Amino acid sequence: MNKLRHMSLFAHIVESGSITAAANSLELSKSVLSQHLKALEQDLGVTLLKRTTRRQSLTSAGKTFYEQCKVLNQTALHAWHEAQQFSQVAKGKVRITAPNALMSTLIAPALAKVCIAHPQLEPELIADDRQLDLLEDNIDLAIRVGNSKDCDAKQRLIGEFKDVLCGTAEAVKNYHLGHQRYIANLWQGTDIQHTLINEKGESEHFTAIANCVVNSFDTSFALINSGAGIGLVPEFKLAEPNCNLHPVFPDHQLTSNPVFALYTFSKQVPLSIGVCLQGIEAQLAKTMA
Repeated sequence: MNKLRHMSLFAHIVESGSITAAANSLELSKSVLSQHLKALEQDLGVTLLKRTTRRQSLTSAGKTFYEQCKVLNQTALHAWHEAQQFSQVAKGKVRITAPNALMSTLIAPALAKVCIAHPQLEPELIADDRQLDLLEDNIDLAIRVGNSKDCDAKQRLIGEFKDVLCGTAEAVKNYHLGHQRYIANLWQGTDIQHTLINEKGESEHFTAIANCVVNSFDTSFALINSGAGIGLVPEFKLAEPNCNLHPVFPDHQLTSNPVFALYTFSKQVPLSIGVCLQGIEAQLAKTMA
């Protein structure tokens, strides 16, 4: 690293015309800069600059060496400016994962607006009901429902929603008659237990055995919406035009599900991640309203 430092300072000395001028522009003392030049020439075993009290000139070796040092400084300056751009313009690739239930209804619409506002952004969306490892799977931003096993990530509460135990009108009727299947997502298991809150704030317990288990929300929603049974559906899905579902218990509600944003950035969140997170949070608030 000292070699790179020496080379960079040498280029500044040449371009400034003197050690004094270079020291002033770099806010270093003349003696420090002279020591760097002396150490550089000793390491190389050649004289790079011929100096008098009034002027300096490059030796033949110095001219050749300076051309490479100049490129080094230009490359470093270009890299610096490129990196700064990411703090001023939302750009580049962003890998975002979320459960299937949230991706199509919340995440995708939110990021569509973000992409229009920030055309240099390149989001990669991964709909997965599994909790992917942020580091191992190179995830920049994860949107998750409920508690997360990834305790190393930063977690930020961005909203909440409620599930509704529902089915088609015929499925709800059949349930109350005592013969209707329960359709569960894989994460629910087969031993189903729900706490229902009535209008008085009193708790009642619902239990069932799932006799149909699927590994994605889209599949469970399709089955429930087709009348195959009852099951959990996020309340915001009930407002969709193609949804013909009804609550099994209209006078009761389930407890809220917290929604968290997870990321591994320990200090400042990159602008590209920040605008995506803001868009998702705004869409969640709008949908829940």
